[in-house]
Amino acid sequence: MHTSVQEQSFIQEIIEKGTAGLEVDRAAYEEKVKNAIKDNDSREYIYDTCVKLALENIDEATPEWTYVASRIYAEQLYEEAATNRSTSAENPYTNFYDLIVTLTNKGVYSPHILAKYNPSEIDYFQEQIVPSRDRLFDYLGLYTVATRYTATDHNKQVYELPQERWMIIAMYLMQDEEEGYRSERVLEAYWALSNLYMTVATPTLANTGKAHGQLSSCFIDTVDDSLQAIYDSNSDIAQLSKNGGGIGVYMGKVRARGSSIKGYKNMSSGVVPWIKQLNNTAVSVDQLGTRKGAIAIYLDVWHKDIELFLDLKLNNGDERLRAHDIFTGICIPDYFMEQVEKRGEFYLFDPHEVREVMGFSLEDFYDEERGSGSWREKYELCVASDKLSKRKVQAIDIVKRFLKAQLESGTPFMFYRDEVNRMNANNHQGLIYCSNLCTEITQNQSATELVEEYIDDEGSIIKKYVSGDYVVCNLSSVNLGKAVPANVLERLIPIQVRMLDNVIDMNTLPIKQAIITNQKYRAIGLGTFGWHHLLAQKQIHWETDEAVQFADELYEKIAYLTIQASMELSKEKGHYPTFPGSGWETGDYFDVRGYDSDEWTKLQEQVAANGIRNGYLMAVAPNSTTAMIAGSTASIDPVFKPFYSEEKKDFRIPTTAPDLNHHTYEIYRKSAYIVDQRWSVKQNAARQKHIDQSISFNFYVPHTIKASVLLDLHMQAWKERLKTTYYVRSTASDIEDCVWCES
Repeated sequence: MHTSVQEQSFIQEIIEKGTAGLEVDRAAYEEKVKNAIKDNDSREYIYDTCVKLALENIDEATPEWTYVASRIYAEQLYEEAATNRSTSAENPYTNFYDLIVTLTNKGVYSPHILAKYNPSEIDYFQEQIVPSRDRLFDYLGLYTVATRYTATDHNKQVYELPQERWMIIAMYLMQDEEEGYRSERVLEAYWALSNLYMTVATPTLANTGKAHGQLSSCFIDTVDDSLQAIYDSNSDIAQLSKNGGGIGVYMGKVRARGSSIKGYKNMSSGVVPWIKQLNNTAVSVDQLGTRKGAIAIYLDVWHKDIELFLDLKLNNGDERLRAHDIFTGICIPDYFMEQVEKRGEFYLFDPHEVREVMGFSLEDFYDEERGSGSWREKYELCVASDKLSKRKVQAIDIVKRFLKAQLESGTPFMFYRDEVNRMNANNHQGLIYCSNLCTEITQNQSATELVEEYIDDEGSIIKKYVSGDYVVCNLSSVNLGKAVPANVLERLIPIQVRMLDNVIDMNTLPIKQAIITNQKYRAIGLGTFGWHHLLAQKQIHWETDEAVQFADELYEKIAYLTIQASMELSKEKGHYPTFPGSGWETGDYFDVRGYDSDEWTKLQEQVAANGIRNGYLMAVAPNSTTAMIAGSTASIDPVFKPFYSEEKKDFRIPTTAPDLNHHTYEIYRKSAYIVDQRWSVKQNAARQKHIDQSISFNFYVPHTIKASVLLDLHMQAWKERLKTTYYVRSTASDIEDCVWCES
């Protein structure tokens, strides 16, 4: 049955809008669509069919079909929003004030928006929205924003459109800015977001301006060695998981299997039962109903339970000693890697026994210099003590266990604790024991302690805690593939740092010690994505010294601009509370990195004089989802393939590498599992120098890789002073993505 004249007109209209100005075969596509549409098919079916048939045309030679699909899908969104909002689909970005009132009344938007901005301001912001920027999205980006992040009513009906999501984020994060500058800063934030020069973290993107949900990506807890601390920690982690946070947990202080309890020997069951309890929490307390909780557990390589820990995620063996739903990470001192290199011996200890017998905690020290320092001095005292029980192993045997685990499950992650603490700008305030779920956050940590519990005069039970440093990650990332070619870093980074700093004050965190730590350090994590995209545009091959040098120069520039922006913000709003005595104030931060040019020296002096707003500044997160939104490549990773299908739980969409053409294809051709990982390590070493926190860095290896080759990669990473490594992604392993640090 042929389509009606009215339907034909409608089909021609949407095809015209979808294909205008794009190098695609419109006539063949139109014929294909008309043959697929029957008389009386619904408008929704017609839209869906047009999108589907456009996506089917995507290949290496014709990647622009993704923009045809995106434009048609946008028209469908405009029509649905117009119906729900009683506006015109031809002019969808109208009645912005009415939208805010409606969604506030429905309990979707926070009442703060209407309380802070009057109708005339909101009307002004509506006028500044640029609808044509919806055309910057490819289909995958627009689909992701529309189905996961734009505000809907409680029946999931379309209300908020993509440009309004960007404007709401900008308005909400700038609501408390100085009155005379507020509108200007809202528009700067909208400019940065709507041009896809940057993205905010997944929770920030999803929850900013809404009535529920917090804005931070990840948290790190430090568990003390007591029953009270373990259960308090589990409760806190459940609260954070419920509110949409990924959690890193340091378990290195918890006593080992066979340790004493209240003087009774061989009573402790070690860390594994408590990790299994956290595994159950991850499964039971999901993240806002969308996915199971995401928890990474870290343990020191010298802990007596390390071998059991490394077997937790294996697919065989005793299931009572397995925890398949958590992620694992190991905290590694330089000394261990030295022993691995020389095939030497290594000793395992019970941290509780070390505290009891030696009077210190081994985990509370690190080597201040490469090859010497207080950690190895304390370790050697423990080895020499005849009062400590200890187990001698060959260092390489521990390595064999974690290499096997990595090739089977992708974990454990690697955390090089000495390098992390040596480069910590705030080591005057404490120690960093581990990283977060995605291995890019390195900030001071300490356990929260219950100091008193009593019944007051009114019969209420009062518990008093000494708050520890409960790490919070506030993330956002520069889209290198768009921002660098547009030459906007100098304009972009100051507004990005301001937005991140405001997240700290706008956030609603369910854990009180996290609130305290957030204000104490005002830590942010400005990162990047689109590295491979940028290399392709610059015609720089991955496996070259040119790529390494470019990484060095670009990330030095990003570091300079980020530090400068935080310093300027400090002049305006004040420095973070623990700035005095930090490496920022003393200049150590600059000295150890060799920043001695006139430009850097001047900035160092300005920081010393004016302070810095944020105690931690930069971290490169995985950000695969938000990189998809922005139409670029994930983080600092190579592309998976030049042409592939992007698969998530709810879709499978043909995708090409960004800006794929006959010029860029050769750069993308050597993709993730083909590229020589040694060059990836070199690039990361170059950029790590300039990143004050860390980098979420994956190894991509074939499943046939020899253990000795994988070990060489780890040794290279350690020798070149990387702080962390993330997944070992093998062609044979099915590795679940972490999405909570995507930014």
